[in-house]
Amino acid sequence: MNLRKNLILSTILTGHLRYREPNHLDEKDIQTHGGVHVSTFAMASVIQRLGYLFYAVNPKASLFKHPEEVPRYENEVCTGKQIRSNEVLTSLAIGLLHETTVFISEGAILLGYEWLYQYRVLDLPWDSLYTWWAAFFFVDFCYYWVHRANHEVNLLWAAHQVHHSSEDYILPTAVRVSVFQRMTYFGFYHPLALLGIPISSVMVHLAFNFLFQFWVHNEDIGKLGPLEWVFNTPSHHRVHHGSNKWCLDKNYGSIFIIWDRIFGTFQEEREGEEIVYGLVDQPQSMNGVWHEIFYFEKIYEKARSMSSWSDSLKAVFYGPGWVPGAPRLGDPDGFPDVRAPRGKYDPQMPAWFLWYTLVHLTIGIFFQQIMLIHLQSTLSSHSQASSWLTVALFIAFNFLTVGVLGSMFDGWRWAPLLEAARCAAFLLYARATPISGAPMVDAALVLCFAMSAVFWTSQSLLVIGSPAKAVKFE
Repeated sequence: MNLRKNLILSTILTGHLRYREPNHLDEKDIQTHGGVHVSTFAMASVIQRLGYLFYAVNPKASLFKHPEEVPRYENEVCTGKQIRSNEVLTSLAIGLLHETTVFISEGAILLGYEWLYQYRVLDLPWDSLYTWWAAFFFVDFCYYWVHRANHEVNLLWAAHQVHHSSEDYILPTAVRVSVFQRMTYFGFYHPLALLGIPISSVMVHLAFNFLFQFWVHNEDIGKLGPLEWVFNTPSHHRVHHGSNKWCLDKNYGSIFIIWDRIFGTFQEEREGEEIVYGLVDQPQSMNGVWHEIFYFEKIYEKARSMSSWSDSLKAVFYGPGWVPGAPRLGDPDGFPDVRAPRGKYDPQMPAWFLWYTLVHLTIGIFFQQIMLIHLQSTLSSHSQASSWLTVALFIAFNFLTVGVLGSMFDGWRWAPLLEAARCAAFLLYARATPISGAPMVDAALVLCFAMSAVFWTSQSLLVIGSPAKAVKFE
């Protein structure tokens, strides 16, 4: 059988051999292709996946007629100053929550897009390079406005502030994305439907737009010369993440910085002036679940404190810095003048606990993948409520994992007892229900959680007998 006709090394889902047709391939076909060993293609696939981070893609390989054909490019890419382990783990924990719930929130981005597409002004073919490039520019243009709105509308900022809450500007900061973040995108990309851009093209560029932003989260790359005039770079995005007064509400662009230059939100990085990262009023917590919800309470309290209904609505829909009598985005002269050096919230934990946290976050990622398998089975077979309950349990367990481990960093007195209960709850569930379907894997998980339950039960007894209000591990 001719491999050239039946075996296609996917240019979009690389790292695996993907077949256009379910034809059988013999061993000889799989080992070579045109005299070139498959390992050569595997190396090429790694390079290609890294290229996704820089929008280095073949337009023809990312044209799709139907939305279900568009792959999850984010899943194809895995990912000085001293790096703080506690901050890295917090970012990874928040990223885990985002990935656990993304199947819920991502549908909100383009909800109603295909209905609106019926009233398009232009009829752009899905397989045209002109369509590809139009989507490339317009998706980035729309991102500028959704990003700007996330900073200028307090309710949207409640979701986006999670991403800005890291006091370190490092690559893991890129995955520090709220579970509510994608919901804030609703409506901003819908005008593209009227322009005639197919939903599949928008989905492709949303993925690449997201991936491009990963590499700009670092302090190691300096200014990039002429590229700084056109593209978003680490230098420009460092300004965006700063809480210094001169950094606030600047540099919203994702791929292109030209939108900021055009609409007056551009700010050059200042030489010799250190940027302070994090929020202006930095929360003192490493609890990822708390980071997700605390600002909503702040908005509620602010709205409740107003003397009129109109001011209460402004507290929700005006800028985060707005106060009665001030402009819509607040009075910059009244903002706190944050300057370096500013102390960082930096709870010190023993190395064994850092490894423990990493192991259980990794297990959380594994559970997220198992949950997606259950979800796919549920949707394909229209299963009963029990299947949805299984999905809900996996989501709740991952939230509990992130919440309890984060509480340990914060020294919450009852966190060890809750961790023991979390591990015990898993053991009760695993006793009646296989987790992965692989006996060896399930046995390893049971052993891990059993040892954890015993350890944290003993720690809980020590904490209960102690008069201290906070717990500290040695």
